[in-house]
Amino acid sequence: MRHILRLFLYTLYIYLFSAVCASGQPSGGVSQNGLSIVSAVEKYNDKDFKGAEAVLNEILVSNPSDDAAWYYLALSSLGLRDTEKAEACLRKAVDLDPDNFWYSYRLASLYSLTSRPELTLSIYEDLLEKFPERSELYYDLVEMYASQGEIENALQMADQIETVFGVSESLTVYRFNLLRMAGRQEEAYASLEKYNEEYTSPYVLSTLADWQMSMYNDSTALAYYDEALGAAPEFSPALLGKAETLRMTRKYDEYFDVLAKYVSESDAHPASKSDYLLAVVQRTDPKFLKSFMPQLDSIVDKTVGMHPSDSSVLRMAGVYYYSTERNNLAKEYFRTGARRWPESMSASAGFVEFLMYTEDWKELSEEGRSAFARFPSETGFLEMASVGDYNMGDYQKVLEVCNKVLEIAPDDSSSVLRAWSTMGDIYFRLGEDKKAFKAYDAALKIDPDYVYVLNNYAYYLSVRGKKLKKAHEMSRKTVEAEPDNATYLDTYGWILYLQGKPQEAKPHFKRAMLYGGKDSAVIMDHYAEVLFALKEYELAFVYWNLALQKADDDVDGLAEKIALRRKEYEENK
Repeated sequence: MRHILRLFLYTLYIYLFSAVCASGQPSGGVSQNGLSIVSAVEKYNDKDFKGAEAVLNEILVSNPSDDAAWYYLALSSLGLRDTEKAEACLRKAVDLDPDNFWYSYRLASLYSLTSRPELTLSIYEDLLEKFPERSELYYDLVEMYASQGEIENALQMADQIETVFGVSESLTVYRFNLLRMAGRQEEAYASLEKYNEEYTSPYVLSTLADWQMSMYNDSTALAYYDEALGAAPEFSPALLGKAETLRMTRKYDEYFDVLAKYVSESDAHPASKSDYLLAVVQRTDPKFLKSFMPQLDSIVDKTVGMHPSDSSVLRMAGVYYYSTERNNLAKEYFRTGARRWPESMSASAGFVEFLMYTEDWKELSEEGRSAFARFPSETGFLEMASVGDYNMGDYQKVLEVCNKVLEIAPDDSSSVLRAWSTMGDIYFRLGEDKKAFKAYDAALKIDPDYVYVLNNYAYYLSVRGKKLKKAHEMSRKTVEAEPDNATYLDTYGWILYLQGKPQEAKPHFKRAMLYGGKDSAVIMDHYAEVLFALKEYELAFVYWNLALQKADDDVDGLAEKIALRRKEYEENK
C-alpha cells in the first residue's frame, strides 16, 4: 500500500525522463530538444539543480510548449526548495498535457506536501476517472479520506478496490481499522470473520482471538490462536496472545512453555518482549513472582540471551531482578545498559534511578556526574548526584551542584526552584540561617505557593523562634493545599502552640495522627507538648512513650525531657 501523506519532498525527485516518456508524453517536444532534456536530467540526477534549471530555461525560451521541460523545471525548483515556482511549472505541464498521469500525480503530491488536501483530493478523483487501472490511486485516496476524517468515503473507496482488484489481507485489515475508527466494532470484527471463512491469515486470526479474549471468551480465543499458530507456528502476536490467555486463565505450565517460545522468536521485536515482561513484573501479585521465580528467571535469561545488547531488554532484566530483591544482579544489568549505550539518556537515567532506590550513595554521586558529563543539558543528573552527596554528609558538594544548576540553567524555573530550596535546607543544617532564609526567599519569588519551601521555611523560623507571624502565614498555605499531610499539619500546629494557642493546635495534631503522624517521633513529641499544655497529662505521656519507641537522632534528649515533664507533673498534682 502506498502512503501519499507520508511522502517526503525528495520522493518527487526520483522519476527519470524515461518515466515521463512512458507515461504518454508527446514525442514532439522531446525529440526536438532531446539532447538538451537529457543533459538537464543528468544534471538533475547529480543534484545540480541550478545547472538543470539553466538548461531547462534555455529550452523553454525556444519552445515554451515543451511540457517535459516544464515538468523537470518543477522538479529542479523543488530541489532548490522553491515550492511556489515548482507548483507553477507543474500546473503549466498539466495544462499542456492534461492526460499525462505523472504530471497530475506529481502536482497532487505537491499539494499534499504543502497541506492542501482539498486540491489533492480533487486531482486524485480526476485521475481515478482517467486511470481506473492504477491501484495506487485507490489506496492513496483511502488514506487521504481517512486522514480527513471522511471514514464513509474511505470505506466506499475500499469497496471499490475490492471490486476492481479482489479481496486481499491488507485491504481487509484496512477496512477493519476504518470500521473501528467509525465506532462500528461488531461490523469490524464481522468483516474479519467473513474473510476468515474463505482465507487463512495468522494476523486476522490473532486479531479475532484478541477480540474474543477481551470479551472473556478464553476458549474461543485459544482456538483462534491455535489456528493462527497452525498456519504460522512462529507468528509472534499469536504466541504472545496465547501466552497471555493462558496466564489469565491460570494455566501456568502451558503459559511458561508458550512464553518461552515467544521470547525465543527472532522475528519478535525485543522492545515488545520487554514491554510485556515488564507489565508482568510490575502489575502482577508479588506472590506470583515468588511462586514462579525459577520459570521467570529462565524467561528473562532467554530474552537477554536473544538480545544481549538491547537497551530495553537490559532495563527489563534490571527491573525484574530488583523487583525480586536481587539487587546485585539488577545492578549489573542497569550498569551494562548504561555502559553499552552511553548515548542513551534513558539507560543512564535507569541506572542512576536504581542507585538512588538502593541507597548506593557513593556510586550515585559518581554516576550522576558521569551521566551529566554526557548529557550537559540534563541538570537532573547533577541533582541526583547531589542526593548521594547529601546522604554522605558532603553538604559543600550539594551546594556546588545547586550553584552549578543556577549557572547553567537560569531559565529552567523548576530546576532553579529546586536548587534554591535545597540550598535553604543545607544552609540551615550548616547553621547559616541568613543564607538559608535568603535562599528560601529566592525560591518563593519563583513560586510563592511552593509548599515544600513554605513548610521548611516556616518550621525553621519556629525552631529559631523568629517571625512566628510570617511562619504562621506560610504554614497555613501548606495545610490548605495539602490538608492530609502530617508533616505540614505538625508544622502548623507547632507554630500555633508557640504562639500560645495550644487549643487551636490540638485538632491539627489529631488530624496528623490519622495521616501518618504516629510514624514520626518528632510529631508525637510535639503533640504531647500540646496535650501537656492543655493539662491532658495521661494522654500526653502516652504519646511521649510512643515517641520514645520511635526516637531517633531527630529528637535529642527526648528521654531526659520526658523525665522532666513527669517530674513537673508530679510536683503540680
